[in-house]
Amino acid sequence: MKRQSFVRTSAMTIAFALASLVLLSITAMASTGRYDQQIQQAVSHKINDTKQLQSVNASVDDGIVTLSGTVDLYKDKVEAAKKVKKLDNVAGVRNDIVVGGANVPDNQLQQKLAKQLAYDRVGYFDNTFNYLALEVKDGVVTLSGDTLNPVAKDSAFSIVARTPGVKDVVNDVKDLPVSGLDDSIRVRTARAIYRDSVLGRYATDPVHPIRIVVDNGHVTLYGSVESTMDKTLAGMRASAVPGAFSVDNKLTVN
Repeated sequence: MKRQSFVRTSAMTIAFALASLVLLSITAMASTGRYDQQIQQAVSHKINDTKQLQSVNASVDDGIVTLSGTVDLYKDKVEAAKKVKKLDNVAGVRNDIVVGGANVPDNQLQQKLAKQLAYDRVGYFDNTFNYLALEVKDGVVTLSGDTLNPVAKDSAFSIVARTPGVKDVVNDVKDLPVSGLDDSIRVRTARAIYRDSVLGRYATDPVHPIRIVVDNGHVTLYGSVESTMDKTLAGMRASAVPGAFSVDNKLTVN
């Protein structure tokens, strides 16, 4: 009898727990969904008030906003999602906006972006210590490389996002770790290279500098030089800098 009573009690406990879970789930869904109309109105106002988003549509389901339609620039697609995420009671945003606007051939778009990125951050301390690479395929731009700080990374992304012809962006750029040792190696390596009588000329052209990337004591040289001798000499100067664990010379000869 005691065993049967224990079995009945356990069964009732399990049933009660399951019922509670179902009730909580229903309550949560109802709690989220009850704001859908309010969210829809807020999103509509936000879209209608922005000239660049006039061709964007939105629907709301259980607090999830789905954006669709078209914009002219990729940055407008990104900004649309940012604006909606800031609204009250929005649980998430599904960004299905299509970037229309101009269609630019991949090679032409790549050349334009490469030049813009090369001149970005000119005059700032970090310019020599950032390395960015890009690939363009069917209007989709993939950014890669290393930047000294998030500002340089965000600046590069902003340049790409507001360029006509860019349909999507994959941002694989890495922020380098903050390190006093690395900063010291960066400065000493730059001095060793750019104070050399032969290599000094690469400091005058922001499009073709010798990029110095330092990551946890490991130095990598990027960029293009005019001769094999210049590449070898840059590697020698960098290798002579005290404190560097290794030097990877990835300079290319023009």
